[in-house]
Amino acid sequence: MDILNALVAFLNFVFVPGLAYGAQLALGALGVTLIYGILRFSNFAHGDTMAFGTMVTILGTWGLQAAGVTGGPLPTALLALPLGIAVTAALVLATDRAVYRFYRRQKAAPTILVIVSLGVMFVMNGVVRFIIGVEEIGFADGERFLITAGDFRKMTGLDEGLAIKTTQAITVVTALIVVAALFWFLNRTRTGKSMRAFSDNEDLALLSGINPERVVAVTWILAAALATTAGVLYGLDKSFKAFTYFQLLLPIFASAIVGGLGSPLGAIAGGFVIAFSEVTVTYAWKKVATYLLPDALAPDGLVQLMSTDYKFAVSFTILIIVLLFMPTGLFKGKSV
Repeated sequence: MDILNALVAFLNFVFVPGLAYGAQLALGALGVTLIYGILRFSNFAHGDTMAFGTMVTILGTWGLQAAGVTGGPLPTALLALPLGIAVTAALVLATDRAVYRFYRRQKAAPTILVIVSLGVMFVMNGVVRFIIGVEEIGFADGERFLITAGDFRKMTGLDEGLAIKTTQAITVVTALIVVAALFWFLNRTRTGKSMRAFSDNEDLALLSGINPERVVAVTWILAAALATTAGVLYGLDKSFKAFTYFQLLLPIFASAIVGGLGSPLGAIAGGFVIAFSEVTVTYAWKKVATYLLPDALAPDGLVQLMSTDYKFAVSFTILIIVLLFMPTGLFKGKSV
């Protein structure tokens, strides 16, 4: 029985949160790896693109709620998500036309584009803070839990309860749908095949008659959709705060690099590696250890390797190790 209680505690506090967080990081890292693979630079404004898309979705959610429209048991933000994606796509396309296209035509070095993206990042961050403020915002409505800890205890008779939030289930299901749709698009459609060809060999793709501006535009639209979806899912699961999305840039880039920059499969795998690493290292294992160990060996402390305040240090450490010993990542992407 104690083993089952320990397993439930592990699922409740490590596996389920790690699975949801990993799905969110994977979607964010997919956007980063698409831009790197096709446009050849690391987009440091991606975290604030997520923040912008989430902000628009929140404003749309408030508008729907004011009009008396809700999602019932599901968050109303899911109804406002298409608006967030559309506005964010328009913004990144306008940014590309106004900023990045000039440097692309000049064939500027990737380092220059990275610095330019830093400038875009600060501008977008300022816009988001100016419009929606700097306070923490919760915008998840509908049913809070798919299953509560109390209901789980009644069903199983265990001492430990398993609580699964609706937003966690939505995150995993949405991520599966988005990833399946993205891979179908890249592998089955003419535009997707053009993007892959452009990524593999730009000169040969141009000689084949592929329109580079169309490939660039579709890449930005896909990146905006992935960023907005990831940002909204993260905000629903936790909360929205502009600075938090700025901080998310580190684990998202770590996910993309660990998996292999330019590799969509690698971005997904890297997202879960980073998420479970952060959750595992920062979780206090006292409860699980108490169930598994004899009373005489039960720990007095929290059995926590690192405080949750330093969880991003885990991402940074893994990032440095990968860059030093495996710069192409798990799935042999492009080296940084």
